[in-house]
Amino acid sequence: MKMKNAIFGLCTVAFSLLAQADQVLVAVAANFAAPMQKIAAEFEKDTGHKVIVALGGTGKLYAQIVNGAPYELFLAADSVTTRRLAQEGFGDDASRFTYGQGKLVLWSADPALVDAQGLVLKQGKFKRIALANPKTAPYGAAALSVLRQLDLLTALQPRFVQGENISQAYQFVSTGSAELGFVALSQVMVEGKLVSGSAWRVPDSLYEPIHQDALLLNKGKNRPAAHLMLDYLKGAKAQSVMRSYGYTTP
Repeated sequence: MKMKNAIFGLCTVAFSLLAQADQVLVAVAANFAAPMQKIAAEFEKDTGHKVIVALGGTGKLYAQIVNGAPYELFLAADSVTTRRLAQEGFGDDASRFTYGQGKLVLWSADPALVDAQGLVLKQGKFKRIALANPKTAPYGAAALSVLRQLDLLTALQPRFVQGENISQAYQFVSTGSAELGFVALSQVMVEGKLVSGSAWRVPDSLYEPIHQDALLLNKGKNRPAAHLMLDYLKGAKAQSVMRSYGYTTP
């Protein structure tokens, strides 16, 4: 009888935890796809709450939020967009914080094409160069800044292959539609090692810091799982994952 009672008690606890499990819908900038996948998996293990991720360019996600998308959290690729959303009444400004600083790289699937100093840009031994849409994707805006600083924008602009977001820019390079392109460090490096191809880590001095901010949206204000996810991003486990993908953490 004691054994039966013990089993019944365990089952009751398990059912109770399951009943409390919830889900959180997070809009995530495309550059943060890989780290978010790992963080979401750890969050689900630690809390029981499920994370549903919607990926896209920061500008496009902003438009979706303004037009009523049901996202509860927003992990942008900049700080301007989250501040704007808060000012426009779509999120809680007090919740906004920088979860990581992104880094830009020039990358090619060809292991011999991109040199460690980025001289390939001046040598011009390529037909196409990919980048994300600078109007909606902060990494695309950063790429333009780099080319302006190097006085190469006018010369290379006719060779642009423009992706809707940084994921598409990466796809253009990985599939050979462009020989090289500007992508996020997190897309090509893990634990400080280049996954494939060749890359030039663009010096921070050539573009404005990419401070990536998180914001609790109105639809998440009364959702405990959304608040937990926001706090989880500040924790040691999530921060460790971010650093492994090359982000600088606060």
